[in-house]
Amino acid sequence: MAAEAEIRGYVCAPHSKQLNSMVEEWKNNTNIVDIYFAAATFFEESTPYFPNRANTYVLASFKDMNGVLSDIKSFNLDRMAFLFLNSPLFERVGERLNYVSLYFTKYSSGDPAIGDLANVIARRDRVRKASLAEMQVLATDKPKFVFPYSKNLVMLEVEGEATHQTDLKYCERTRRDVARKGIMLNNLVSFSILEKLK
Repeated sequence: MAAEAEIRGYVCAPHSKQLNSMVEEWKNNTNIVDIYFAAATFFEESTPYFPNRANTYVLASFKDMNGVLSDIKSFNLDRMAFLFLNSPLFERVGERLNYVSLYFTKYSSGDPAIGDLANVIARRDRVRKASLAEMQVLATDKPKFVFPYSKNLVMLEVEGEATHQTDLKYCERTRRDVARKGIMLNNLVSFSILEKLK
C-alpha cells in the first residue's frame, strides 16, 4: 500500500452495478490508494444543495485527480458524485479507517483560526487525519443551488472498532470542542465505512 502522505483526495461515487467494473479496475490502479464501500448521511444543513444524493457510495482515495476524473466522467451519473481535494492539517499512523466526517466553515487555509482548529482536533486520539478540503460536485445535471462553502471544508478521518453511532457521537464531541474555541463547524456529510474493497 502507498504511503498515506501521497493521498491527494477522495472521490465518492454513488454505488451502482455499473460502477462495479470500474472498482475492479481501480483495485489494480496504482493511482488509487484505498477503496471503501460506505453509507452516507447528509445533514439537514446541507440537504437542499444535494437533492440527487445517494445512500451508499464507493469512496476511493487517490494520488492524482486527473485519472479519477476521466474515469468518473466516462459514466453517465444518474446521481451526484463528489471529489474532495485534501490539504492535511495533521496525520498519524492508523490501523483501520471507520468513519469520514465532513464539515463546512467560514474559515479558509490562510486564517489564523485554522491553527487553533488543528490543535484542538489533534488532541482527539481517534482522528487519524484532519484536512482542509475542497469539494467538486460531479453530476450529469448541475444542481439548482451551488453549495457556497465548497472551498471551506474540514475532513476528519476516524479510526477504530466502534459502531458508526459511536463514531458519530465522537465526531460531534470533537465538533463541540472546536466550537468552544469560537470556531464553528457545520455538519455536511459523513461516510460510515462498511467494507474495505482495496
